[in-house]
Amino acid sequence: MTKLTDFTIKEARKALDKGEFSAVELTKAHIEAMEKGRELNAFITETPDLALEMAKKSDEKIKQGKAGILEGIPVAQKDLFCTKGVLTTAASHILDGFVPPYESTVSQKMNDEGAVLLGKLNLDEFAMGGSNETSYYGPVKNPWKAKGSDVDLVSGGSSGGSAAAVAAKLCMAATGTDTGGSIRQPSSYCGIVGIKPTYGRCSRYGIIAFASSLDQAGAIARNTEDAALLLQSMAGFDAKDSTSAPVEVPNFSNALNRGVKGLRIGIPKEYRPQGLNAEVAKVWDNGIKWLEEAGAIVEEISLPNTEAALATYYVLAPAEASSNLARYDGVRFGLRKEGKSLDELYMNTRAEGFGKEVRRRIMIGTYVLSAGYYDAYYIKAQKVRALVAGDFKNAFTKVDAILTPTAPTPAFPIGDKSMENPINMWLNDTFTIPTSLAGLPGMSVPAGLSDSGLPMGLQIIGKAFDEETVFAVGRQIEQSANFKAVPTYLEGK
Repeated sequence: MTKLTDFTIKEARKALDKGEFSAVELTKAHIEAMEKGRELNAFITETPDLALEMAKKSDEKIKQGKAGILEGIPVAQKDLFCTKGVLTTAASHILDGFVPPYESTVSQKMNDEGAVLLGKLNLDEFAMGGSNETSYYGPVKNPWKAKGSDVDLVSGGSSGGSAAAVAAKLCMAATGTDTGGSIRQPSSYCGIVGIKPTYGRCSRYGIIAFASSLDQAGAIARNTEDAALLLQSMAGFDAKDSTSAPVEVPNFSNALNRGVKGLRIGIPKEYRPQGLNAEVAKVWDNGIKWLEEAGAIVEEISLPNTEAALATYYVLAPAEASSNLARYDGVRFGLRKEGKSLDELYMNTRAEGFGKEVRRRIMIGTYVLSAGYYDAYYIKAQKVRALVAGDFKNAFTKVDAILTPTAPTPAFPIGDKSMENPINMWLNDTFTIPTSLAGLPGMSVPAGLSDSGLPMGLQIIGKAFDEETVFAVGRQIEQSANFKAVPTYLEGK
């Protein structure tokens, strides 16, 4: 008999409607898995009582024939989404004790569709990081380990808790946010599917801001079918968010089996630099071959400003972070460290409340926005961002989607000395940042294992608001790769 934690969302929804098991039973199985999985440190806050209460309501709605897309499905929210009455921390000491009196639009939409909240997931502090090591609550452990090794690996960041929890089957799916790769990169490291939709597809209302022109909510799931269902429940226009796009939400699931025959797939030559990891290159070549065999037309394209994307991002994102994080001052909510003056209160609170990486980015951002440097750095970066977006616009006159690696390497060890230099850590987002700067949809799909047995993903990039093609290509990669490997954590369980 299939364990309740092994069901996909689609399978579980069918079984729930047929009465094969109840939402309460499904939720209890995941609560047990969540409790047993605490060694992974994927959750910051667990909400088992709330989950069971929500599951009971789902069982009633199912009986009444009023089930939503996610009715009775146990999910978890990245702890960047404000959840009414539930502690929300952004994995930062400065938000100690913050319990929002309101719900983010994305989590509310999921609640309306019947999702059951298991808890809040760990992340890099304020989503600033690529390994989930900047969290005030400690790093998340990747459920995968290299062959013959007991070394704990990073789960990726910033949505590391989300990716690890889904991969380890502690929850059936999870939300993530992606500013420069924070859904796609951890999904690649953990061997699951993650999609960052087009900027504006999902509301940012109630999501604790890092970089407002880049942040976008998205879906993390075990396969493309589940990711489509999750994104369906999250997306849609929201009048409370001025950056929310008033565009119709298509049925993403309908696009899954369209196939790729006749689609033109672009392969950017700039994403294959000298010294590219040989294992990553091999998986990429496999992906190209699979798409060709399925009838796609593959052609080389050029995205000439790719090389400037990383530097551009690390001017713009810290600048916006510097502005967004100015609100955390110890006066209205969260941590408060008294001082002899108001300035001292601010300094004491922010010095203790913010971690090293957050302080670094605030300092960089404040510098590039300061008088005398604004034009030289921030304005110039905005111009380069427009060039990066223009590269994609030109490419999409020739192709329907773009295929690249998701990350330049598989997951690396927690505390890896080579990552102590922040620039080395930032380089992990080389393949994902350009997509974010252009505001385009991007999905990571597991496509193979490294020689050491660690998962590696391929990234599909689409035109603005064309997630349907992204899902079609992602589904084809998924079927061709036939990725069945199981995380080390789940072996024997």
